[in-house]
Amino acid sequence: MDYYAEYRGKLRSPEEAVKVVKDGDWVDYTSCTAKPVLLDRALAKRRDELWDVKIRGNLLPGPIEVAECDESQKHFVYNTWHCSSYERKLCDRGLCFFTPMVFHNLTAYYKFFLHVDVAMISVPPMDRHGYFNFSLNTGTSAEILRQADIVILEINENLPNVRGGYDDCVHISEVDYVVEGPHDALDSPKPHPITPQEKAIAELILPYIKDGSTLQIGIGGMPNAVGKLLAQSDLKDLGMHTELCSDAYLELHRAGKLTNKKKNLNRYKSVLGFALGSQELYDWLDNNPSIKAYPLEYVNKPEVIGQIDNMISINSCISVDLYGQVSSESVGSRQISGTGGQLDFLEGASISKGGKAFICLNSTYTGKDGKVVSCIQPAFNGEIITSPRSQIYYVATEYGVVNLEGATSWERAERLISIAHPDFRDDLIAQAKERKIWRK
Repeated sequence: MDYYAEYRGKLRSPEEAVKVVKDGDWVDYTSCTAKPVLLDRALAKRRDELWDVKIRGNLLPGPIEVAECDESQKHFVYNTWHCSSYERKLCDRGLCFFTPMVFHNLTAYYKFFLHVDVAMISVPPMDRHGYFNFSLNTGTSAEILRQADIVILEINENLPNVRGGYDDCVHISEVDYVVEGPHDALDSPKPHPITPQEKAIAELILPYIKDGSTLQIGIGGMPNAVGKLLAQSDLKDLGMHTELCSDAYLELHRAGKLTNKKKNLNRYKSVLGFALGSQELYDWLDNNPSIKAYPLEYVNKPEVIGQIDNMISINSCISVDLYGQVSSESVGSRQISGTGGQLDFLEGASISKGGKAFICLNSTYTGKDGKVVSCIQPAFNGEIITSPRSQIYYVATEYGVVNLEGATSWERAERLISIAHPDFRDDLIAQAKERKIWRK
């Protein structure tokens, strides 16, 4: 069969392709580097002729033209599953709405509850068999396209091909339209400088990790600090099973630490859902036989994670209260990021043989007014709870690491206060007494 003839028959300009969008439609932009830049720009130009078009995205870089062009939100309403730094600013401006979720359930949301009128996604060029690889975004793409009435692919010549386990590509026969056009280089997050506090926390966590451990390292300075220290350590034969693949794993690979040879699931394979990092990271992932991308319904499923012996999960948060509740996504009610896969890996690592799950945070935060506040709080008052106290395992600050699994309310308070900044401990004890979670 001549797949290239079928491709040419479906080729449209971005302006022609977005004509399929109608008033009231739900349009999906999928995730991260799969953002359809050309289609987004073309759709924004139709602002004055469209009404109440709802767009979903996830960790998208800016600018998102449909959000920027319509502050009234009468024409376009943008929604995200997880805020990138850019989407957080849109939320602050009232131009983005947040959708709560747990990542391993995202496929089920689309399969059972959500409708997609038009899916728009950026992919690498078609291969000779008529397939388009989902590249850095296998974790969230397949089910969205399956549920869409109309599928439009935007060819981004800069995207790598990432080998997958399943649901890692779409065939030209399942596509309605294809658009082409030049793209800028892929966005790369600016390197986060490691603070002294983050380095101290990473050093405290390191002794808990042993040879042959499999790692899930979240996004941000703290997890990256752990990755750097691991790359410089004497540890060997580490594995990767992670929702997000970042440059921390590239460092481990370059240091010869990332072999996956001790994994009892997907041995010799680094497993990921999606990737976000430098061009060097994308080059490493491109057509690499040691890499396997899966949908997040697999990568983040606690029952799958729990099958991996010595699974180590390392994530960061914004604050913890004395009950052990964790807020990783908001300051008060202000949305900062999202739930993501933190809860998935907390549960999965907890049931892994030899597994451990760490939630890391600095003991204090300095506000714009110069006021220093404790990140270990007496009790939350408006913060969005990302992980419930019943799921919390290890908590780490620069002052120590404590295990909350199976701990009573007074043990939790006692242990968390022991790793709070010394300047705040007396007040936290007084607050714990008032809440009757402190032993006299």
